[in-house]
Amino acid sequence: MTRFDPCHFTHAITRGPAASIARGLRAGAGEDPDPATFAREHTAYVEALRAAGAEVIELEPLDAHPDSVFVEDPALCLGDTAILLRPGAPSRFGERDAIRPTLEALFETVIDLPEGGFVDGGDILTTGAEVLVGRSARTDAAGVAALAPLTAALGLPLRVVQTPPEILHFKTECGLLDRDCVFATRAIAETGCFESYRVILAPEGEEAAANLIRFNDKVFVSAGYPKTAALLRAEGFDVAEIATSQAARVDGGLSCMSLRCTISR
Repeated sequence: MTRFDPCHFTHAITRGPAASIARGLRAGAGEDPDPATFAREHTAYVEALRAAGAEVIELEPLDAHPDSVFVEDPALCLGDTAILLRPGAPSRFGERDAIRPTLEALFETVIDLPEGGFVDGGDILTTGAEVLVGRSARTDAAGVAALAPLTAALGLPLRVVQTPPEILHFKTECGLLDRDCVFATRAIAETGCFESYRVILAPEGEEAAANLIRFNDKVFVSAGYPKTAALLRAEGFDVAEIATSQAARVDGGLSCMSLRCTISR
């Protein structure tokens, strides 16, 4: 069985934003991210990870893959094993190939999700007891069926949930605060997927803050959501507010910009 703490890690893998980031996938047609501003915000994010105790492995930007800054989507790390996923957008398969050498250098075991279906890392929330996978436009039934035996073999059963159709990724609107507590929007919580967890609801109007991450003793929250930051501090969490204005322009956030893991060797 894999020993896995869903909130405490030794390492974080990141990849700098490419100059081509404005060509990244997005649901709407809003303002393009500014590469220079994105680079500054990403540098601050990396430094915040280091301050939280991470050994950060910084990978070079990939101009051929505009979405590659969202390094969490092509892989899932569980204990000493990394699983290379199959992104739901075909244009992102090159990101999977690009990160393989890094994972093979770090992990005892690297396995590939079998062909046939698709899973994005942004649809996976791992707790201390299970792996929750949200069906979405990027993660399909065949992909979930292929992933389930892989996580089960590592000691974590997989439970599939349905992401509301208006939400890109499951973790767009939820994040783990500790082994038994989830921060979530009302839209996600009302699906009933968190019935066995304590749920703290995102304040009305600050739903975008639900894409948060816990890294060791810090909870990273996107800057600009004061009610969320105050609420979590009142609940006893040590909150760090991180600017993500440019990532948000291409439907990204805190969770997808790092691949968090524990390396034991």
